[in-house]
Amino acid sequence: MLGEKRIRELTEVILAQSPADQTEVVIIAEDGALTRFADSTIHQNVSETDAEVRIRVVLGTRVGVATTNNLDEEALAQAVETAVGLARVGRENPDFKSLPGPQALPKVQAFSEATAGCTPEERAKGVGAICLLARDAGVVASGALTTAAMEVAVANSLGIFAHHCTTYAEINTVIMSETSAGYAAALALDVNEVNFGAIGREALDKCLRSQNPRPLEPGQYRVILEPYAAQDLIQMLTWTGFGAVAMQEKRSFMHGRIGEQMMDSCISIWDDGLSPAGIPWPFDFEGVPKQRVDLIKDGIAKGVVYDSYRAGKEDKASTGHALPAPGPFGPFPLNVFFAPGDSTLEEMIRSTERGLYITRFHYTRPVEPKRVVITGMTRDGTFLIENGEIAYPVKNLRFPQSYLEALNNVAAIGRDTRLLTGMGSIGRDSVPALMLDGFQFTGATEF
Repeated sequence: MLGEKRIRELTEVILAQSPADQTEVVIIAEDGALTRFADSTIHQNVSETDAEVRIRVVLGTRVGVATTNNLDEEALAQAVETAVGLARVGRENPDFKSLPGPQALPKVQAFSEATAGCTPEERAKGVGAICLLARDAGVVASGALTTAAMEVAVANSLGIFAHHCTTYAEINTVIMSETSAGYAAALALDVNEVNFGAIGREALDKCLRSQNPRPLEPGQYRVILEPYAAQDLIQMLTWTGFGAVAMQEKRSFMHGRIGEQMMDSCISIWDDGLSPAGIPWPFDFEGVPKQRVDLIKDGIAKGVVYDSYRAGKEDKASTGHALPAPGPFGPFPLNVFFAPGDSTLEEMIRSTERGLYITRFHYTRPVEPKRVVITGMTRDGTFLIENGEIAYPVKNLRFPQSYLEALNNVAAIGRDTRLLTGMGSIGRDSVPALMLDGFQFTGATEF
């Protein structure tokens, strides 16, 4: 990584060079490594060091953005010139008020030396634990382990300078037989907190239990969603309605309904970039401090997240959720927490006379954003539950389902949560298992 001293030097040079009315510099540097495996064998080990400089300039109410990963003085000067040129030919935007000014930033600790210094041999050891489990069982494992250290800095001509370093380790694996697959994944700040053996056993257990799946008639079922499947509900709610752009364009499911009961009263969802239960991040990509935002509280719609531009359109303050400029999709919550309940997966299964146990969803897409109607299918471990027990594996099912309606039919919420990678590569979601009634399936697959 570059280090705070070097970043200060770079941002000062860029700000001094810019002839614009206002200028912002965002630097994202990452040292990342990836160990990928297939057929229970490591087949790729790569590392990458990169630094991106993103320059946003303001001329009146015209805005231009240019990006480079060349840190030479000449390249940076060219990027400034490009951003200024784009602003000059851009349209006036009367809704644009200003870049944000400096605010006091909270202090968070989100860096692990073990993760930042993780060696190929250490990654191979973790991956090897999964591959050996699969080999011993006569099946095959594939997946990837990523360890990375990231450095983000934001500076602007109004006096902002924000700098933060973080790390993360992410493992995901699919273990497969000729007729089945099982999935497991984990995300942690510290690679030493990842239990590779447990992840391997989780995926292997589902792979072995889901062999030779049987066909099942489509219809309405009670479903028990592992956190991987439950996370899809979070992500689709985020994509369709938890950001200010969707709200201002009147396509959010929450538009005109703030303060209304929209989900079961046992549901609370919020975004909190400062929580140590996730991977903390003290500011957004404009250098604005992150705030906790209650999105849904006790089933009631509470609000959405803002960056400075979208907040300015409503004479509000940014909640600290800007993405890197130009940010056409607007602000998104990137540190989402779904409040846990008090049930275990075993208790959910025992209480189900007939239903489906689902590992995760696949290829989900919005169909009707205002009702959060999503189409998709199950994947990597789907089982029929009968009389309080997992009876047998079933072939994957396709669904069109309003996630909003599903969250009005909550039978139980898991007491344990799983931290998973969320929106893009920088989102983090903390999600429990869910038990929902009346989930609609309309078709089945051949596998």
